Amino acid sequence: MGEQAGGVRIAADGLGIKGPRGWAVRGISVEAEPGALVAVEGPSGSGRTCLLLALTGRMKVSEGTAAVGDAKLPKQMAAVRGISALAHVPGVTDLDPALTVGEHLRERALLQRRFGASLRGLLRPRGERAAEAEQRVDAALEAAGLDLETLPKGPRTAVRDLERLEALRLSIALALVGGPRLLGVDDADLKLSEGEREEVRSLLRSLAAAGTTVVAVFGEAPEGAIRVCTAQSHEDPAAGDDEPDEHVQAGEADQPDETEKADQADQADQADQADQADQADQADQGEEKADAIAETGRA
Repeated sequence: MGEQAGGVRIAADGLGIKGPRGWAVRGISVEAEPGALVAVEGPSGSGRTCLLLALTGRMKVSEGTAAVGDAKLPKQMAAVRGISALAHVPGVTDLDPALTVGEHLRERALLQRRFGASLRGLLRPRGERAAEAEQRVDAALEAAGLDLETLPKGPRTAVRDLERLEALRLSIALALVGGPRLLGVDDADLKLSEGEREEVRSLLRSLAAAGTTVVAVFGEAPEGAIRVCTAQSHEDPAAGDDEPDEHVQAGEADQPDETEKADQADQADQADQADQADQADQADQGEEKADAIAETGRA
């Protein structure tokens, strides 16, 4: 597919990602050679998507070391984004239900022609560039296993009319149009039947076998994949820096001491005094207004 030069190696040691609410994942280590299938496994809410976004250069790494190909994270996130693509990530790669499959594909091809091509490529004749874009789309559809002729209305089928597995294949095809060396797929087996899950496993294995390094989020990692479990990172005692001191007895941390109670009482008294002062000021202002009106009447 175009300028693809094979997959990339992923190496991470003690990887941690911290957000506004604390650590999403911590202590993640993974070694994957080019063309590997890496399965990020764990329960919902365990940081699977955060790890996927970090390894594809979309979320900043907070601790540990990580490299994707020759790029180091987090300093070279832009370089990682340049060789990677995402599919089926909620809030990031959502398909427009009102658009047709053909419209999505044409839009992605146009974006690839305008922003993904080299300067030399942009200077080629329009017909030549259009032919290459069509070839990219056809190759991406074939790799994703999406046959447009099997859809209810062919390429004119609206996204809202697609089955869940068909929508997943379309999202993967759109990601493959740019010929990424690293493909990230979120929720690869979410709400699919066992037969459909096996189809997705076979699809991602085939993409990896063709040379693309694949990192995919699974509820249950497929056989033969490099398994990375995010649930273990939440069970690691080293990840408990934000836990209360072990010497504090249960319940003591939630009970204010006598000094705190006194401070709270003082604050309440001050608030009452402030309210009384405000009321007095308002009364004075009212009297001043009445006096002014009276003076005006006398005049």
